[in-house]
Amino acid sequence: MRAVAIWVDADACPNVIKEMLYRACERTGVAVTLVANQPLSIPRVSGLSCVQVAQGFDVADNEIVKRVAAGDLVITADIPLAAEVLEKGAVALNPRGELYTANTIRGILTMRDFMDTMRASGVVGGGPPPLSQADRKAFAGRLDAWLVRRTPV
Repeated sequence: MRAVAIWVDADACPNVIKEMLYRACERTGVAVTLVANQPLSIPRVSGLSCVQVAQGFDVADNEIVKRVAAGDLVITADIPLAAEVLEKGAVALNPRGELYTANTIRGILTMRDFMDTMRASGVVGGGPPPLSQADRKAFAGRLDAWLVRRTPV
């Protein structure tokens, strides 16, 4: 049986969140793999790796879904990706510290689709606000909680 791992949808992941993940990998030894369609520069830490995939819509997402296993943690703001990894028994956490669950994902997908429609019609514009200190703290707390439950002492 393989140890749990952390998978990162790295193309859109904020650098401050990646830095937290690098430190978590170094501190706990949990494998962290960043998946992106561009080259990434990461520190030399045992257990930390990158997978570069081809350019294209959902190529990185599909690679994560292919590799993720039950119990793994996936860091993503991509709601459809979160839904797919939840179906495989993984845990999904966004960079703002929001934990996606089987009980909440359908409502979140519905709201995402509604907001896409609103943006397409010109009613709503812009993207999400910048990552706040509260978001960073929420992410760190959820990450630590997952690490405590998943790593041997």
